[in-house]
Amino acid sequence: MSSSPSPSARVSRLALLVVGLCWLAVLFDGLDMFIYGSVLPHLLETKTFGLTPDQAGDLGSYATFGMLVGALTAGTVADRIGRKKLMVVCVTVFSLASGICAVSGSVEVFGLGRTLAGVGLGGLLPTAISMVSDYAPRGRGAIVIGMLMTAHHAGGILSAYVAKWLIDPVGWRAAFWVCVAPLVFAPVLAKFLPESLSFLVAKGRTEEAGELAARYDVEVPAAAGKKTAADRWDALQNLFRGGEWIQTLLYWCASFGGLLLVYGVATWLPTLMRTEGYALGDALSFVVVFNLGGIVGMLVAGRAADRFGAPRISALWFALTAVGVFLLSVHMAQTVTMIVVFLTGVFLNSAQTMIYATVSIRSTPENRATSVGWTSGMGRFGAVFGPWLGGQLLAAGNGDWGFTAFALAGVSSMIFIGIAALRSPKKGAPVDTGQELVAAH
Repeated sequence: MSSSPSPSARVSRLALLVVGLCWLAVLFDGLDMFIYGSVLPHLLETKTFGLTPDQAGDLGSYATFGMLVGALTAGTVADRIGRKKLMVVCVTVFSLASGICAVSGSVEVFGLGRTLAGVGLGGLLPTAISMVSDYAPRGRGAIVIGMLMTAHHAGGILSAYVAKWLIDPVGWRAAFWVCVAPLVFAPVLAKFLPESLSFLVAKGRTEEAGELAARYDVEVPAAAGKKTAADRWDALQNLFRGGEWIQTLLYWCASFGGLLLVYGVATWLPTLMRTEGYALGDALSFVVVFNLGGIVGMLVAGRAADRFGAPRISALWFALTAVGVFLLSVHMAQTVTMIVVFLTGVFLNSAQTMIYATVSIRSTPENRATSVGWTSGMGRFGAVFGPWLGGQLLAAGNGDWGFTAFALAGVSSMIFIGIAALRSPKKGAPVDTGQELVAAH
């Protein structure tokens, strides 16, 4: 005689469904983000569209500029249509944009596709984090967000395999057609993903929010007071009052260098490894190892920060990242290079996250969201600059300096966050930093 599953088991499966759907969405986000870097060596070697290194750097920056636009507008759009609908829209946008890249016949059309893809990519991640924060089991919010962030790097690993398996036998366009496949996932999200509890509460749909919260065994978020434009402007001004402007600029500069490093390396790693003499297949294998390191780093950094402090870990992680990136400019035995790439991935991808943790912990409760948001926003200008910088160096015949330039960005972030750590922190209330790190990429 069969027995029905217990309510707690049923609830666990329902919560797992929400986290699982968001994880898959972020996986596709990572695949679409990293696929350009994975196919770039082939595009340059075959001179597709007559592509030059400086044009390739511009194309990489188009996507990150689109991400900047998407990230800045995601909150406003989500407040109007809901986080669930925004996630569906974002997946649809970056999937269709990859289709534009797949059929493009010129650099201009390809660039349009990458820009539109960036808008969808930039809007998805913070929205997905907000969703899992609402439905994470009690007391597990930070852990669940950390697990979600691993999906982005899993997408990077998938992008390398897609390029390795498809470029030679089928062609580079096939890789972008694979990135169109998540389009069939959008209806799945629309059907099975519940709406954000925070959105329902904000819209006054408290009865619906209460029913969902009871079903998923989670707490209904408290209703937040509606902030006016004057309130937001005052919160921004607080970042510069007294001596706080020094701390604010240090955080912004550290974030700029950190995201320059993250997106510069993500875009140019396979190509720069090719310039160091590695075969295309080996260069793509480095992408896999780099993102495996990113997954490990996301799981390790939080624990290390809890024990030793986020500012110290961020500064140390950037120092180790700079060493690792610089060593990649030296042609070593392939096994040694694989180890260096893995360790660089461990430190690089979580060093930036620790900047946000530092800002979150050292901010006052009333200014925390503004401080983290603007630190992320300023950093995204570095994300735009990084791919462009790599292209300019290659175009000038200075590809060997690519890793050195990115290593110097790591050193600068280490210095800025290190100086900020030495200054007296604000006396903010304790915070669960996991839910503040919504812009880690």
